[in-house]
Amino acid sequence: MKTSRKKKAPQASSTLRKRLRIAVAIVVALVPLSVIALWIGIHKTTWLGPLLADTARSAVGPDAVARLEEFAYGLQDRWNQWRHKDDQPVAYWEVPEAPAPAAASSAAGVPEVPHFVLADVGPAHSAWSAPGDGVWVGVPDERHPADPPRLLKTLIHPDRGRSWTAVSVVAVDLQQVELHAVAGKHEPKAVEAEAAGYKRTGLIPDEDRELLVAAFNGGFKYEHGNYGMRVDGITLARPRPKMCTIVGNADRSVTIGTWQKIADASALAPWWRQTPYCMVEGGEIHPGLKDPDATLWGCTLEGETVIRRSAMGISQDGKVLYVAIGDDTTARAMAVAMKHAGAYVVAQLDVNYSYPRFLVYAPKGEGDGALIAKPICKGFEYKVDDYIGSYSPRDFFYLTRRAETEKTAER
Repeated sequence: MKTSRKKKAPQASSTLRKRLRIAVAIVVALVPLSVIALWIGIHKTTWLGPLLADTARSAVGPDAVARLEEFAYGLQDRWNQWRHKDDQPVAYWEVPEAPAPAAASSAAGVPEVPHFVLADVGPAHSAWSAPGDGVWVGVPDERHPADPPRLLKTLIHPDRGRSWTAVSVVAVDLQQVELHAVAGKHEPKAVEAEAAGYKRTGLIPDEDRELLVAAFNGGFKYEHGNYGMRVDGITLARPRPKMCTIVGNADRSVTIGTWQKIADASALAPWWRQTPYCMVEGGEIHPGLKDPDATLWGCTLEGETVIRRSAMGISQDGKVLYVAIGDDTTARAMAVAMKHAGAYVVAQLDVNYSYPRFLVYAPKGEGDGALIAKPICKGFEYKVDDYIGSYSPRDFFYLTRRAETEKTAER
């Protein structure tokens, strides 16, 4: 019996080692597969990425998560550089030959509503562009198909080293369209006493939906920079002096600039929203965007991190608003694209895959008063009831036709 037991021991030990090797092999195989599956999940769902990031930040801190994000996005960028190294920029939509705009008609004594026309800006890089780059195309309003467009769009490829970096820019006629801001259901956090009883729905108000044209994302969460916001005359978070600020004035005009430069005129405006330092101000790109170690425009992410970004800008005369969504974009590339499009001052909005989006609204069905959201171009994560049925956890902006232009058109 003793001899028998001694003979079985090596066999049992060998079996255990085999099982351990198999288990280790399974783990080694599953880890990269799990990482890939997780990365796909984060980039194909609007809730998984933010949920995982927020959970991780609470567990290990925001800096550690930021470093992980930088590493992951760096890997993705290196993969794209290898995969697309010989690719040329591609168009997102066809650019039709533009007919001459028809003259606006009006009754005697009634001011004409001007047609919204911008001069084409052409490609950012003449030898590095897709067909139609820098050509303004009208965005039809499906609720008013006979009207001339109030929005125009163009595509710009601003990064000479990345053919897949594309920035979709929407130009908005502020003479016919008004900009509004809405606090998200949860963000930015309200840290001022006056905001204690402020009701937050995270939705476009019912009374503005008849004139609703479009909506798009807002800025960073409060913890990612403590950027201020005021909405409906209530300050949720106080402003930081050197941060870029988008202001909705009492006369319904829009101002964008560094807070300490515009504070005297804007402190008591109906609403304002802060972002990181202005990417462009006075027509000049911020010097920090030339610094490869800059961390100002991606939260704690490096300025050179290649991610989806969004931005808002305004023309020098204050009559045209520019909104941009950039795929696989550095902060500098976004600034270059917006300046090239015509923006004199530029504020960066939210970043990463899940939140940047620009949506227009159309009838749900013929004769149906309900609305559905549609993306301005491919690639956005969205729901058809975004901002009108499904509340937004983060702040956002929306656009409405100006009521006075509607009355003019009716007459």
